[in-house]
Amino acid sequence: MKFSELHLPPQILESIVQMGYDEMTPIQAASYPVIAAGHDLCSLAETGSGKTAACAIPLIQKVDPTLNAIQALVIVPTRELCLQYVDEIHKIAVQTDIVPFAVYGGFSKSIQVAKLNHRVHILVATPGRLIDLMYDGAVNLSQVKCVILDEADELLKIGFLEDVEFIMSCILQEHQTLLFAATMDSDIKKLVDKTLNNPQHISLIDDRPSPESIEHYFEYVTPKNKETELMRYLEEEDIVQAIIFCNARHKVDALYRSMKKNIRNIEYIHAGLSQEKRSSIYRQYRNNKVRYLIATDVAGRGLDFSNVSHVINWDFPGDGEQYTHRTGRSGRMGRKGKALTFITKRELSTLRSLTRHQKITPLWIGQNPLQGDGEPRGEKSGKKRRSYRPSRGRKAKSPSLV
Repeated sequence: MKFSELHLPPQILESIVQMGYDEMTPIQAASYPVIAAGHDLCSLAETGSGKTAACAIPLIQKVDPTLNAIQALVIVPTRELCLQYVDEIHKIAVQTDIVPFAVYGGFSKSIQVAKLNHRVHILVATPGRLIDLMYDGAVNLSQVKCVILDEADELLKIGFLEDVEFIMSCILQEHQTLLFAATMDSDIKKLVDKTLNNPQHISLIDDRPSPESIEHYFEYVTPKNKETELMRYLEEEDIVQAIIFCNARHKVDALYRSMKKNIRNIEYIHAGLSQEKRSSIYRQYRNNKVRYLIATDVAGRGLDFSNVSHVINWDFPGDGEQYTHRTGRSGRMGRKGKALTFITKRELSTLRSLTRHQKITPLWIGQNPLQGDGEPRGEKSGKKRRSYRPSRGRKAKSPSLV
């Protein structure tokens, strides 16, 4: 289904066309009529499926720009998601008088209060900062018509359940609630029961955690040769943008210091950076000014980096859910993507479980160690080293070596 078939207001449709949207993604096509009709919604969809726009388009249509009040509230788990959501809403509503705004920790509260006192129609917030502003009397939710709980499973995972329940208890008037998540467990079901009223249910997961648009590559390496193999991969793959995931901040720092000696357009991000620095790197990456981003899982959940062609797991993910969220940074909105995970001897015991539970068909670079005779790449042997093949048969591009 095309956006042009929705009979949207001309100024919204024109903005969507300028953003390059034409065909609706499955989650957009399934959820739009439910949201537009005013029903509560519990939606399960894989990461990168277009959930933000699925919410933003009908949400903007519900707002009365002549009413100077917060009419829609979006609750998300991280600062970066706040910025992403506001950016998407702003692009869609740019030809209207609707004003979106984000509030989150690590930024001047006085500036946020000044903006809230001036004019805000759609508020995007992390739970902690929102509650602070509510206690200060700086936020009035009495005119809210719609509440969106996005990445709800992550909100609960990092301990925001009580905060979300408190915020929802303060919205006394009748309103619509939309809940989006990538997974459904008992805690999410409890939250749905508490906060949603006779919701419609949409699930596009289909017991398939990993998007089909992603090719999953694995490479068996020794720890001391991992960086050599990473550089080889970057040289020989046709990479638009890549995220390289590490399991800890100090590993991100060390890998960045080593790689920046030979590669341009590379940055790093983790929770140890200041909010100002993280926001700056986030904007640079979204605007294609950074080609390679080394990150902890602060960048692994929900963020819409639409040009990421490759995800590389420098460190083996802790579990299948973490693997799915990381690799889901590529292959977004139906585009093709590649994920490469480095495997060392210590991870072999959990590798089979990962591929089985995530329903992944593994593609091996070099020997497959699960077949019993494979050696890590970099080990001395009489076997000739095989080079990587460029993506989809295209000529490989250099990773901008200095």
